Amino acid sequence: MKHFIIYTLFAALLLASSPNAEARKKKTGHNKQAIELDENNLMLNQPQAIAVTDPEQQLYGEWEIESMKKKAVSTQERAYIYLDFNAHKIYGNNGCNALNGDFALNGRNLTFSHLITTQEECYGPTSERTIMRALTDTRGFQLTQLYNMQYLHLTDKKGQELMTLRRQNLDFLNGAWLLKELNGENITDKDVKVVIDIPMLTINAVTSCNVINGIVHIDPSKHYDVQFEDLQSSHYICPDIQLETDVLIGLEETATCKAINSGEMALLDNKGNIILRLVKIDLKASRKQVRD
Repeated sequence: MKHFIIYTLFAALLLASSPNAEARKKKTGHNKQAIELDENNLMLNQPQAIAVTDPEQQLYGEWEIESMKKKAVSTQERAYIYLDFNAHKIYGNNGCNALNGDFALNGRNLTFSHLITTQEECYGPTSERTIMRALTDTRGFQLTQLYNMQYLHLTDKKGQELMTLRRQNLDFLNGAWLLKELNGENITDKDVKVVIDIPMLTINAVTSCNVINGIVHIDPSKHYDVQFEDLQSSHYICPDIQLETDVLIGLEETATCKAINSGEMALLDNKGNIILRLVKIDLKASRKQVRD
């Protein structure tokens, strides 16, 4: 239902725009590297427990392996797991080899079985066997959160922590947004709107006469990392083409994000400068306004 509402709004915004003659715009490439938050500041607070109300929804998806019995993981390949509740399968990589298998969730009890891996030889500080053994010994889990990071703690039959995994929680980006500021200047044009779908990893933007589509990329190893890639415009000539060009460049330069408050958020470049400041749009009100 959530996706339907978002795409319905996007379709309505598209119909509301009025394209002119076609013209091709050049896409500008940018070297992006997401900024890191100060780890010392992150450790000022400890992760807070998350109530497990819908474990399938809360555990679904990709988790990066961060530590084993509170010791940092260092592997040749990125170590992660993906929990697919549709097939009740686990996929991922143990830091050396691809892995897959089955898992079962019964309340707060979580177990992995029939785990198999490819047979590449790798050498690293963290043994892949240690990771596989921890998955085999898992009997339960806990969830915590610190800032935008969610943590999945796998525990053994005695409740002792075996493995900690993490992933970004950028749900605050999800939804429809109105452009408020661009490069520090107020935007009076109320036609520039952005729709971000985090579960689907897509972005759609509507200007006075063009539509911009692209994909959302999130690096789970970096805090607040978000990048917009494969951005494509519908290439119509607009009265204020410079504003649209600046919006497109701003999206391409985005490296991180932050929530300003419950109704505003900012997209920043790799130096921490705010490029775009956006205000949340009430979906129902916006749809009614477009119909009227």
